[in-house]
Amino acid sequence: MIRTKLPKVGTTIFTVMSQLAAEHGAVNLGQGFPDFEVPQRLVDALAEAMRAGHNQYAPMTGIPALRQAIAEKTARVYGHSPDPETEVTVTSGATEALFNAIHAVVRAGEEVIVLDPAYDSYEPAIELAGAVAVHVPLDPATFAPDWQRVREATTPRTRLLIVNSPHNPSGAMFTADDMQAIADIVAETGIYLLSDEVYEHIVFDGARHESALRYPALRERAFVVSSFGKTYHCTGWKLGYCIAPPALSAEFRKVHQYNVFCTFAPAQHAFAAMLREEPEHYEQLGAFYQAKRDAFAAQLATTRLRPLPVPGGYFQLVDYSAVSDLDDAAFCRWLTTDKGVAAIPLSPFYARPPQGQRLARLCFAKNPATLDAAIARLRTL
Repeated sequence: MIRTKLPKVGTTIFTVMSQLAAEHGAVNLGQGFPDFEVPQRLVDALAEAMRAGHNQYAPMTGIPALRQAIAEKTARVYGHSPDPETEVTVTSGATEALFNAIHAVVRAGEEVIVLDPAYDSYEPAIELAGAVAVHVPLDPATFAPDWQRVREATTPRTRLLIVNSPHNPSGAMFTADDMQAIADIVAETGIYLLSDEVYEHIVFDGARHESALRYPALRERAFVVSSFGKTYHCTGWKLGYCIAPPALSAEFRKVHQYNVFCTFAPAQHAFAAMLREEPEHYEQLGAFYQAKRDAFAAQLATTRLRPLPVPGGYFQLVDYSAVSDLDDAAFCRWLTTDKGVAAIPLSPFYARPPQGQRLARLCFAKNPATLDAAIARLRTL
């Protein structure tokens, strides 16, 4: 009998629902991946990089051209110029970067504060470090944080606070006041910050993404993680990066080099070219997805599902109380098997789900035909 190191972990809900969708021929609005094309310039740049022979190991920290392009983009967007040599590390997706950051600073017996609902990779990484995840709930209606509760959750054993904006699964976003509250907590307690910002460019209605990189007091003690897959519609390429001050980056790289060492070399060259030659892609990404958000919400208004506000990201939460009294896991399974639309329940994102919550997550990063097919089925509810 194997004594598992992760007794609470089974197959991720995203895999479960995608398999169920495939088995039942359901429209998959569950797992968060686009079903439209990668930008042609990026595909061409990838092919050119492979033809040019960039098919062997990349430097451990990432190719210099990409790290420089990331630093330039960061300065352009957030007004902060990280040192590409000592503060920027390219990773095999954001998930690897999150894992590395946690293991870089968190030791056995320490505590990490996470805000529920939270992305499901955080807690397993914390547990593998021998630490304890301390769950602080967001407001169940608005998904706004209660920073006083976060303060009360900190102890002498607290090492790290993990935040995520735009938020998965809700799409909620931090304000400048939230960032000041985080800065105050970090200053008062001396803890570190891990800021998961993979949806940084998918923000709506003229709002500004409040990156930790905008705030000197935060970026001095923060790992800031981003994802090329989310920004460029290529989640299968698994490329991301982490920006952190030199001392934190040094510890981050110790974990990175013995985790994956380096990542997909041709794609690094392709992204370096894309960032340099087509910055309008990430600059216009919010408008691109806002049109999808608005069209999908209008379609949902013709169903019995009630869409919640979506300030950022590419997920739409829906309240299904008018349709069913089932708990969210049972509802999403029924929706997939009986109605042919796959969704993600919110309960797996919680340590203790709110009693009576009737919400499901739908992904609108899809072609119009995919969303039309889903809506046609949802109108039968």
